[in-house]
Amino acid sequence: MELLELGKLTFNLDNKRIPLNSRERSKKESKPLYPYIGANNIMGYIDEYIFDEKILCIAEDGGSWGFNQTCAKIYNEKCWVNNHAHVVTANDKVILEYLMYYLNYADLSLYINGATRGKLTKTSLNSIKIPLPPLATQKKIAAILDEADTLRQLNKDLIAKYDALTQSLFLEMFGDPVANPMGWEVKKMKEISTKIHSGNTPKGGSKVYVDKGIVFLRSQNVWKNRLELDNVAYIDEETQSKMMKSSLKNRDILMTKTGRINTENSSLGRAAMFEGEDDTANVNGHVYLIRLKEGVINEFVLHILTTNEYREHIRRVCVGGIDKRQLNKNHLEDFPIIYPPIEKQRKFITKLETIRELKQNVQQSLQKSEDLFNSLLQKAFKGELVK
Repeated sequence: MELLELGKLTFNLDNKRIPLNSRERSKKESKPLYPYIGANNIMGYIDEYIFDEKILCIAEDGGSWGFNQTCAKIYNEKCWVNNHAHVVTANDKVILEYLMYYLNYADLSLYINGATRGKLTKTSLNSIKIPLPPLATQKKIAAILDEADTLRQLNKDLIAKYDALTQSLFLEMFGDPVANPMGWEVKKMKEISTKIHSGNTPKGGSKVYVDKGIVFLRSQNVWKNRLELDNVAYIDEETQSKMMKSSLKNRDILMTKTGRINTENSSLGRAAMFEGEDDTANVNGHVYLIRLKEGVINEFVLHILTTNEYREHIRRVCVGGIDKRQLNKNHLEDFPIIYPPIEKQRKFITKLETIRELKQNVQQSLQKSEDLFNSLLQKAFKGELVK
């Protein structure tokens, strides 16, 4: 299969991008109609646009460029792109869909500059070698991958609907957990907890990580009501022995301490529950552990923390700049937690379990569709998908 540099397949439109600082962006949010796009996704909506054509945006900095990591996305609508994403269109040798799938599949780490915050420069972007079959073959590959991607997206959408159903059920039974319109008893987080503690970042940073040992959870492992363990780190028993204050017990609630708040999937204040044997995992300095008192229903408190209303509360009380903020321990300790009668909490949890069982079936289907999609990707770029 012929290899051609990306720069010979695309027209670069980076010179049309316009970055906005927080003040400039706020002035353009009076009628938010058009996506404002950053390195990885849509960061919000504003009332002006720069591009009105089919474009491929590729993360320039702050992205993920490893194998099978998403760094590129097609937009075919009026939008504004800042200077954290490259913008290209295709010439007559390639179709954008094929190019997008390849960039998201390939390991582009060799093209990345910078030690602390990676950057894909325009020169490096243009030098990426793309395996290029005939145009007709590209279209067939893209069509097959589109179908597989649609299948997994349907599963993701169904999971999102179950999440929305859970949210709706909670609001129906208890109302807004922050505004508390139903007048439930309210307790501070510290009143229902035996421990609220920030994790530790061991001396030596990532150099102390080992191939296998004690699970070491970081902020990227803590998502909304789930722990993502695909990229988990490990520490040895000696390091663990020096960090016992942040060693986890079964059913501890974890919450991210720092992160960005200007994205749809804000990394600050995400919460999940650890379920495992005591002292078999630890957390770093960007994660809080919350250990609730006996008799408190962990699932109920966790659900409060993951409601949209509470996420907005967390945004309001955190400190720091526009793009990255921190949740202080005193704020976390003073979190107001509604405390309805235990019987009503248990009734909610019972209904929640039914929804979770249905959701789990869809998650299994999602995993199968993800496996299918990844298998097709490998075949596509080995020249085995379309003959």
